[in-house]
Amino acid sequence: MTEPLNVEQAAAMLRNADNILILCHKNPDGDTIGCGSALYYALASLGKTAAVLCSDPIPRRLSYTRPRLFRGEFEPGLVVAVDVAGTQLFGDSGLMPSYSRRVDLCIDHHAGNNGYAQYTLLNPEAAAAAELLWEVIEAMGVQLDSQMADCLYTGLATDTGCFRFANTKAKTHRVAARLMEAGARVEELNTLLFATKTRGQMEAERIARSHLEYALDGRCALIWLDRDEIEASQADPSDLEELAALPIGIEGVKIGLTFRQQPGGSWRVSIRTANGVDAVAVARRLGGGGHLRASGCELLGTLDNAKSAVLAEAKAVLDQSGEEA
Repeated sequence: MTEPLNVEQAAAMLRNADNILILCHKNPDGDTIGCGSALYYALASLGKTAAVLCSDPIPRRLSYTRPRLFRGEFEPGLVVAVDVAGTQLFGDSGLMPSYSRRVDLCIDHHAGNNGYAQYTLLNPEAAAAAELLWEVIEAMGVQLDSQMADCLYTGLATDTGCFRFANTKAKTHRVAARLMEAGARVEELNTLLFATKTRGQMEAERIARSHLEYALDGRCALIWLDRDEIEASQADPSDLEELAALPIGIEGVKIGLTFRQQPGGSWRVSIRTANGVDAVAVARRLGGGGHLRASGCELLGTLDNAKSAVLAEAKAVLDQSGEEA
């Protein structure tokens, strides 16, 4: 059973530690890598030894975060996880299994966090883990520099869809303003993260659009790519995350589903919903989780079986919410 901490207590734990290992989740996105990198730089500014560990490589488009990556060069005195709701999200490659089972502190914003760490700083109202980590770094007495600001802005912007998603609050904008004042390269980062696509990403989108299907009287739209198509597209794994926005952007669609076959054959499902429809409710009954409007799960079996399972849950949620075609 985890022990909850407040921001000041988490900051004190970090200030009093050294040889700190920061864990990110597999298939890293802007929030987990942005947080991991920002925390690394904050700790380094205090003269502490720290490094970041992730099961998967940092995506090319996030390479500017440039944290020190852990190679086993020190024995961690404190293991911290950022933006990781459960141990199943760490992955099992490289050095990760040696440390993911002994997390001392978790800093997270997912309501479904399962309390795996000894201590947890959790705020489900935060738009991103980066919003919460900004408070921690401030409480640590660290002066934000432009590198930290870039990393935190990356987490904040990507988890809010460049401040378009429903999780964006007034405080989110206030934190973004503080990051801008600290030197975050907002225009450059927004262009890189939201207005630039690789050729691989464009090819993956083309293939996914060719598989577009409607279900539940048009209330649901879904797209999919199998592993051969993913390989043929030559898209970076991080590029594929953007596919989830395609089906929910269609007029009249209440639930958008994206199915991507993993190298082992399972299907990773991204669930995006319109206002008033609970994405977590769809994912939870399939062993997944996430946010109110953006959740996911992973299913074994054939594509048809995966579709049937998710659509059954989607129908139940839509019927319960009273959403009609």
